Amino acid sequence: MSESVIEIDNLGVRYDGRWVLRGLCLRVVGGEKVAITGASGSGKTTVLRCIMGLTPWQEGQVRVFGQTVTGHSVWHLRPRMAYVAQEPDLGRGPVREVIERPFGYKANAALRGNLARLDELMGRFNLSTGLLDKQMPALSGGEKQRIALVSAILLGRDVILLDEASSALDKANKKAVGEYLHGAEDVTVLSVSHDTEWTDFSERIVSLDEEGDNLNAEYVESAE
Repeated sequence: MSESVIEIDNLGVRYDGRWVLRGLCLRVVGGEKVAITGASGSGKTTVLRCIMGLTPWQEGQVRVFGQTVTGHSVWHLRPRMAYVAQEPDLGRGPVREVIERPFGYKANAALRGNLARLDELMGRFNLSTGLLDKQMPALSGGEKQRIALVSAILLGRDVILLDEASSALDKANKKAVGEYLHGAEDVTVLSVSHDTEWTDFSERIVSLDEEGDNLNAEYVESAE
């Protein structure tokens, strides 16, 4: 069995005196594609933010690559993860420049050769290479979502966290992105989505269901 990449034990997160998550346990192994579903307000996005170390929690523990997520460890863990939001903020400037910018940082310099795959990935995600010369703010929501994914893949992220990152995609583009990620055996994907067309590409579905002030996150099913 593959080793766990993400481990969440009895996670509890409280906002304004109300538990948004409580008692959440989740294990995601390397290369697995897992979708989190649930009603609005059930804490789906909060799970991803805790993994990235962006939201504090009051109970439980989160581990990524075997390391407990803390204010210190998160700086070593984030370079191995990508978080793609529903409305990605990718900065300003031409698309090609925005994609290439992270490779100018010392931490990513060794990965610069991955840029040779840029045109290939644009094609796989149904993106015209002509978009590379456009200004980033001029792109549609769906184009920004796919460009964010292209960037994450080129940067060799081991874990991709998707927060409704297919919301602006039509059926054909969901299929293109979903099939690519499903076939990426070395990439672990944890996605949040209401969309059954998207969750069909996942291997496992975790459902967060609200019960009073608490949440039951222990209903797990195969997506196949």
